[in-house]
Amino acid sequence: MATIQPVVLFFILGVLAGVIKSDLKIPEALYKSLSIFLLVAIGFKGGVSMAKYDIMQVLPIAISMVVLSALVPLLAYPILKYVGKFSKADSGAIAAHYGSVSAVTFAVGLALLHELNQYYEGYMALIMALMEIPALVTGTILARAGVASASGEKTPWGKLLHEILTGTSLVLLIGGVFIGYYAGVTDNVAPLDKMYMDLFMGVLALFLLEMGLLASARLSAVREKGLFLMVFGVAFPIAAAVFGTYVGWLFELSAGGTMLLAVLYASCSYIAAPAAMRIAVPEADPALSIGASLGITFPFNIFLGVPLYWEMSKWIHNIT
Repeated sequence: MATIQPVVLFFILGVLAGVIKSDLKIPEALYKSLSIFLLVAIGFKGGVSMAKYDIMQVLPIAISMVVLSALVPLLAYPILKYVGKFSKADSGAIAAHYGSVSAVTFAVGLALLHELNQYYEGYMALIMALMEIPALVTGTILARAGVASASGEKTPWGKLLHEILTGTSLVLLIGGVFIGYYAGVTDNVAPLDKMYMDLFMGVLALFLLEMGLLASARLSAVREKGLFLMVFGVAFPIAAAVFGTYVGWLFELSAGGTMLLAVLYASCSYIAAPAAMRIAVPEADPALSIGASLGITFPFNIFLGVPLYWEMSKWIHNIT
């Protein structure tokens, strides 16, 4: 099993700082700047790598991944509602979080592959950007169907879709992919590679420090819901990663690409999803969904999940 990456130890530092109530804080402006950098860098690096592929080679798997990602909330919702006994609104909102993806977890997966010097398909960054959207819509439909308002209120679909499609993460990821693709095709990567490739790990370390501080603040919400939320926050991502591993092997991705697909299915959103659910399902308690995604699943994924998904990917490729 791969050792823990030094970069994720910054997450532990952030959690410890929060637990001991240190006055350590990342300024809001810097946090937003780090987010912007990471999203653009992931997209740019993916676009540069994608320039090596024929677009018709990428299209079938991209469409398949988008369709399949929309199904994830359909599996999470009944577990949350009937086993976890959450309300329909909370079940739909949490399911949407777990169906959507985390760019930072994806970045940790990239960092591991870089450390192991493993190849992966560059177009995975584009697939990540596309996978953010469908699950949010599915989760909203599930939640709104349950809440379908005693008050007669309708879901503001226009506003919701605008929020999703024009959200910061999606705009920067897809924009970065296209710019990176253009730079790769025109062989003009050099002016930007120092910025977006060489500095990537250092910026990721600072961002994980802030994620640790945020996660420590969500521990109380996790404790209130107890054992079920903790079990779901670990077991569901593992099951989703098994599915992602199988799909990656089915589409004949490399071991690195298969691992990244497993990471995407196992990850959950704590940036795009909360913003979308705030508009779509105001009845849902954001402390539950963010507490589960950021307080349980994110730490599990970056410490144990990502190395586990790499082992799963190696295993399925070795036996076949």
